[in-house]
Amino acid sequence: MVEAVPESINFPSEEEKILQLWQEQDCFQECLRQSKNRPKYTFYDGPPFATGLPHYGHILAGTIKDIVTRFAHQSGFHVDRRFGWDCHGLPVEYEIDKSLGIKGPDDVAKMGIAEYNKQCRNIVMRYSQEWETSVKRMGRWIDFKNDYKTLYPWFMESVWWVFKQLYDKGLVYQGVKVMPFSTACNTPLSNFESHQNYKDVQDPSVIVNFPLVENEDVALIAWTTTPWTLPSNLALCVNPEYLYVKKFKCALCVFRFPGKMLKGKKYKPLFQYFAKCAEKGAFQVVTDNYVKEEEGTGVVHQAPYFGADDYRVCTEYKIIQRDQAPICPVDASGCFTSEVTDFVGQYVKDADKHIIKWLKEKGRLVNTSSFKHSYPFCWRSDTPLIYKAVPSWFVRVEQMVDKLLENNGKCYWVPEFVREKRFGNWLRDARDWAISRNRYWGTPIPLWVSDDFEEVVCVGSIAELEELTGVRVTDLHRESIDNLTVPSRCGKGMLRRVTEVFDCWFESGSMPYAQEHYPFENRKEFEDTFPADFIAEGIDQTRGWFYTLLVLSTALFGKPPFKNVIVNGLVLASDGQKMSKRKKNYPDPGLIVQNYGADALRLYLINSPVVRAENLRFKEEGVRDVLKDVFLPWYNAYRFLVQNVQRLQKEDGIQFLYNENTAKRSDNIMDKWIQSFTQSLIQFFKAEMDAYRLYTVVPRLVKFVDMLTNWYVRTNRRRLKGESGTEDCLWALETLFSVLFSMCRLMAPFTPFITETMYQNLRHLIDPASVEEKNTNSIHYLMLPQVRESLIDERIERAVSQMQSVIELGRVIRDRKTLPVKYPLKEVVVIHQDPEALKDIQSLQKYILEELNVRQLTLSTDKDKYGIRLRAEPDHMVLGKRLKGAFKAITASIKDLTSEQLEAFQKTGSIMVDGHELHEEDLRLMYTFDQSSGSAAQYEAHSDAQVLMLLDVTPDQSMLDEGIAREVINRIQKLRKKGHLVPSDEITVYYRCQPEGEYLDSVIQAHIDFILSTTKAPLLPFPVPKAASVIIEEKTQLKGLDLELIIVKGSSAPQVPLNGPACTYVNLKVKADNKEKGRPKEEVSVSSVRITGMLFVDIIGYLYKTFTNHFLICSRSKVHLVHFSSTLFSFLECLTGEVGTLLLVNPVGQNGLNYSGLQSEAAKVFGLRSRRIKLYLDQDLTQELPADSSVKSLDTKTLFVKVLPTTAEA
Repeated sequence: MVEAVPESINFPSEEEKILQLWQEQDCFQECLRQSKNRPKYTFYDGPPFATGLPHYGHILAGTIKDIVTRFAHQSGFHVDRRFGWDCHGLPVEYEIDKSLGIKGPDDVAKMGIAEYNKQCRNIVMRYSQEWETSVKRMGRWIDFKNDYKTLYPWFMESVWWVFKQLYDKGLVYQGVKVMPFSTACNTPLSNFESHQNYKDVQDPSVIVNFPLVENEDVALIAWTTTPWTLPSNLALCVNPEYLYVKKFKCALCVFRFPGKMLKGKKYKPLFQYFAKCAEKGAFQVVTDNYVKEEEGTGVVHQAPYFGADDYRVCTEYKIIQRDQAPICPVDASGCFTSEVTDFVGQYVKDADKHIIKWLKEKGRLVNTSSFKHSYPFCWRSDTPLIYKAVPSWFVRVEQMVDKLLENNGKCYWVPEFVREKRFGNWLRDARDWAISRNRYWGTPIPLWVSDDFEEVVCVGSIAELEELTGVRVTDLHRESIDNLTVPSRCGKGMLRRVTEVFDCWFESGSMPYAQEHYPFENRKEFEDTFPADFIAEGIDQTRGWFYTLLVLSTALFGKPPFKNVIVNGLVLASDGQKMSKRKKNYPDPGLIVQNYGADALRLYLINSPVVRAENLRFKEEGVRDVLKDVFLPWYNAYRFLVQNVQRLQKEDGIQFLYNENTAKRSDNIMDKWIQSFTQSLIQFFKAEMDAYRLYTVVPRLVKFVDMLTNWYVRTNRRRLKGESGTEDCLWALETLFSVLFSMCRLMAPFTPFITETMYQNLRHLIDPASVEEKNTNSIHYLMLPQVRESLIDERIERAVSQMQSVIELGRVIRDRKTLPVKYPLKEVVVIHQDPEALKDIQSLQKYILEELNVRQLTLSTDKDKYGIRLRAEPDHMVLGKRLKGAFKAITASIKDLTSEQLEAFQKTGSIMVDGHELHEEDLRLMYTFDQSSGSAAQYEAHSDAQVLMLLDVTPDQSMLDEGIAREVINRIQKLRKKGHLVPSDEITVYYRCQPEGEYLDSVIQAHIDFILSTTKAPLLPFPVPKAASVIIEEKTQLKGLDLELIIVKGSSAPQVPLNGPACTYVNLKVKADNKEKGRPKEEVSVSSVRITGMLFVDIIGYLYKTFTNHFLICSRSKVHLVHFSSTLFSFLECLTGEVGTLLLVNPVGQNGLNYSGLQSEAAKVFGLRSRRIKLYLDQDLTQELPADSSVKSLDTKTLFVKVLPTTAEA
């Protein structure tokens, strides 16, 4: 049974209830069980570290993944969703180093690797519970029980297998390379890691002189921002093509010469630490084109083991050899070693100032200052990186670049520019990948080597290691295998494992294989589903996970690792800065969810530029606006549907059940429109979601909520309330239900909570015979609705769009003139060049008149008839900036443009003025009236690209009076809502105007019937009876006059004697079987419509009192119903609110009322549609009318109606 929907909703609380429901019914696992035999859709989840709490970046990426995988499930696929954890590497070790005060390798050696790794293992999953709670609270369905962790031995074994494949293909080598080095973490970083955290910093800027050996009076001048590298200087480099200047003591004397003339010249070294290197060619000038003239002096000092270009150039000039011991007097902690005697033990960045002082004392410092530039910082420790030569193990990437680009071209990227620009550019410049780290907590590199490194054994599995060592192996971390040795096959004794571990990026790049323990298990399952159908992460992963996935899959299988990828941008603080815990410049995600709900946060993030790989400035008010602008209107439409379904059940005894297969097609144009709009949306939704374009889908879904609530429900409220008959009401209810149900299924992947909340109630209104799924306990078990193309009617959609344009233009004019919609206006004129468009607008005239509260709609193709012309004004900011001095003359010419010229401009979008081409953004077009036409005072004009609208804004007293009456209605309805009353609650409204008898009082009395027809409650003047039970009261002001309103329980209308028929009626001229049935005494305006066999007659402005026999009298508490013999089956609304006349049969004596119909029609006469009533034959209400009574037998009899109390009154 469908349940009543409360007036207000706390979205976060409702979400908690849904979480409980999902948990109790194990909905996610049930979802997987239901789909297990469907085609598989493969999804890879990039593993986060559990050493920190989830932030908005994680929430955003997780939401994108959840939406796409939910959509895949609802599209008929089986989608395994496993959560993964990155457990190794710097993030974990850095936390341990901080907490235990570890400064470098010596401290770890004292502790022991076993103990160090034990400490790491203890904190690896520190925040795993918080992660699981956060992910689930965001509504994401993913499997935590069947997860993968990079520390699992079976995962590490697959990583070994990946490495062995690369090694066997000759893609692995050991070399010395200048690399980004984190002194805080004592390890080198890969190039892509070093690009993740750049900051603007102030560094020392020094210019140093280098006297030539041949003439110490001549010195080369070199510039550097890293004074700490000067003790390791071995050469100076100039550009051979640049012109250099030799300045003499005489300032006027200069000598210009090309840089190549300096090649080979010797200079005096700054320090003597490595003076012996002069024997191998050090301390000379070399040339290379990498030297640029934009910065510095054109002379670059060379410290080959602290700069990649320095290393390359000095190697080419044989100043250093690749296989020699590095001249690198800086240890892993970034401190000078014993070779640099003057600064030994000093951290290099701290030593800068001491080196500058030394240079000054020795007369080698020319100038010192500071220099602001962008500099790389360690992404984990947030400390400055240095560039340092380190022996490392590398994967050969440079030789794979063409294949990487080819495979990247096979992947579908959203947005597409990331593939070609950011990622493509990175691939084109790819360098060999340093995969080793001089650390402890990670997957050990499985290389066992002889002391001279000439014999190397690469191990690819646990079984292989056990066979080679003869030892059973249960764990692969360093403490478990570092002591294992492999006998040499070449007589070199025992082979020992190299000390390095894998970069954790190598592990995450191996994740597609390692999560399946491939190739040791699940071989067929993996090969059948590789590459993955979908992955998603932030744009920073173009140099991280996306890159490592592609490198390894290309090296292993020659193909890409994924087919489709969505790249999101970064979520920044509201001021555009990076979110910082220290600065506290962003709201806590947990509090946002607690205050607004996960659905609101999800939709806010997804409906933003961040889904197009752009950055988002996070603003809490944006999340709040989702509730206000999307969820609340949507919820109110759902509530309105349920209210009227329940009303239908109470009033007409009709149980609403929706069956898409048997539902009749409505003839109502707005029903057809919203059905067509819905089917068009479904069609668009599927096409765009198949293309992974979430950024086009979500705005359309949000727009649809607006169309449903602000257009369909708003314009069909009376139909949905049953005021146009039961059959029309059913059509409207079926339409609204079908649209809401479709919308819930479409929105389910995006807002899983609110859709589940609505569905859990709405599903009781679905005919079980129409459901294909076996288990329908959750909306997330249901498939997406299929497109019903037969319902798509582009003509109707276009017509309603035209209608909306007219209404919105009218609202703008009303706002501009401060004319509230409550006040009716005489005429709206719509001018359009297309007669077909005018026909469309004409077909929806009723809605235009109602929404704009206008008496008459006039359509025309001739704007000249109303004296309308176009004029243009320049956009001063845009054009003034562009045209500068010419702007004044152009402005005058723009104002002289004719209406015909501007009409042409409207069509083409450009116009030439004084030799300048102007476009739409340069001009503002406005409509004006010829003063001679007389329209200027009567009409106000407004237009969009196609429609011109004129609104008659001249005042009219009768219309002003009606506007005041509407204001009174508005005050009553608002007070009703404030008193938590529903339409079916029986009330009476008392009013008092101060001063009495003035304008407001007279308006109310003149419009009492108009007010009653809307409020459906008696409106009586003061005083309020003493016995009345007051519900709520309010004093308010209306047009400067005081209005006091009091709402009391029950109907307080007094009974009055009745000497004739109780309500408006007329003699009708009706022809049935070609026989006349009576004639009217005079011409009467009558309109009638046929609904379910009954003729409803609307009497306009006439009251006849010719019937004098047989009548019944009624009131709200005890209703006396007067009936007379007649041949017309109809009911007519009672004017006094307490008595009425009910007609029983149609003109030919057929389709008579039965007992339930009599009850229903009696209730309708007195506005008791949602109340239960009983019929009695006596005034004392002791003889209830039997249910099997013949209605014909009631002719000429009096019936009395008892209104039963509501639950609240009982």
